[in-house]
Amino acid sequence: MAKYYLGVDVGTFETKGVLIDEKFQVVAETGAKHGMENPKPNYFEQDAEEIWWKDFCIVSKGLIEKAGIRPEEIVAVGSDVLGCDCLPVDENCRPLRKAILYGIDARASEEIAFLNEHYGEERIRELFGHPLCSDDIAPKILWIKNNEPEVYAKTHKFLTGSSYIAAKLTGEYVIDQFLAKASFRPLYNDDAKIDEKECALFCRPDQMAEARFVHELAGHVTAKAAEETGLKEGTPVICGTGDSTSEAISVGITTPGKLMFQFGSSLFFYYCSDHLTYDHRIHGGDFTVPGTFSVSGGTNTAGTLTRWMRDTLYFDILEDQTKSGREPYQVMMERVADIPAGSNGLVILPYFAGERCPINDAQAKGMIFGLTLEHTRDHIYHAALEGIAYCIAQNIKVMEELNLPVENLIAVGGGTKNPVWMQIVADVIGRPVCIPKVSIGASYGEALMAALGVGDLKDFHELSSVIEPDRVILPNEENTKIYRKYCDIYDKLYTANKDLMHLL
Repeated sequence: MAKYYLGVDVGTFETKGVLIDEKFQVVAETGAKHGMENPKPNYFEQDAEEIWWKDFCIVSKGLIEKAGIRPEEIVAVGSDVLGCDCLPVDENCRPLRKAILYGIDARASEEIAFLNEHYGEERIRELFGHPLCSDDIAPKILWIKNNEPEVYAKTHKFLTGSSYIAAKLTGEYVIDQFLAKASFRPLYNDDAKIDEKECALFCRPDQMAEARFVHELAGHVTAKAAEETGLKEGTPVICGTGDSTSEAISVGITTPGKLMFQFGSSLFFYYCSDHLTYDHRIHGGDFTVPGTFSVSGGTNTAGTLTRWMRDTLYFDILEDQTKSGREPYQVMMERVADIPAGSNGLVILPYFAGERCPINDAQAKGMIFGLTLEHTRDHIYHAALEGIAYCIAQNIKVMEELNLPVENLIAVGGGTKNPVWMQIVADVIGRPVCIPKVSIGASYGEALMAALGVGDLKDFHELSSVIEPDRVILPNEENTKIYRKYCDIYDKLYTANKDLMHLL
């Protein structure tokens, strides 16, 4: 009997699924689009039942049908969801409220301020391993405790997205040990054990999921889950993890010196290191791959900013799509292809939803700086692409200051489909950018780890060996020289306007 491995990635605006065969080649892909709610400033939510689980079921059945295989031929399943989410569920794994999303949701600012005062700077560093920010789940649990006591009282488990999908599939509550230590501190300690003493401020220890390695089995598909997903009852399911971690694994970020930038709705990066790093601008900790460490961080916008540009500035092209048949992002890319480096003196701070690394300021605001009557919407869009690239350059600069050598820079995610953007990134950072042959992303990483989970890949080193590169984008040296000046302006813009942003 043929063997296949299924991977599903639930992202901010789309769920993607992939089936790979015994040679780890893609045999089928499918997806389902969805939305994200923004009910108040700094509040971002999704319905876990109607989006996460419903999409998983649609994608799972769709892959089986598209590939024309029998459910029993799928020998392992892996899934990921947006990394740092907070979802309270009851004893039947029914969500008690909509999921509070990752770092883009900054509703827990008061709780973060309280915790900073409660613990003090040194204790914060000991417990969390980084300055508290909107990525952390513990303040979000505290927010529910403070603001929704009726939800808090009914909560059986506080889950993140991958834990929820694993629980729906198997009935078991588990979490990737790396995700637990990276996002749920201080509820888990350095050994990924539930810290009963530190839990006391936030929740009961029994309300937390059990930490396991990402490729370890969470359990097996239940009869109910089999009926809803089309999978065979008893199919092994790995623990799974956050989308960015799966994305990193999908492109071979398994050895020190490799750096991945994930161009999704937000931009997230993972650097694999051989030692632990602490710096207030980025996050350091253990990594999913045993024996390695990570340096990670992200922006709050990337694809969400280009989407805003499309909906706000290019609405006519969006409306014309049904007539022309042309994808709006393709049209937008073509329109900005010949705009010179620097967008004719325009710089955008992409802090349209606050910002994470390296400034970690939920109250940061977006800026379009340098506008003149000569500028068009195309200049603004081009400058937005450059703004994300300037942020990448900022974070690489932090790594250089910390003596973290970047040997390979790999780009992945939906943004890599835009060659103009990828060339801008290469030009701004002055380094080659590698794009892997299979750039499906996190779903592919989950499928590979599912194969690892059932022993069909020996270890992460063997997993990495099956990943093939596609193309390398080399920087234009003349553009790199121009961008040095603009990077300097970009760095100073936030510092010069921080107080005014907070006054708003």
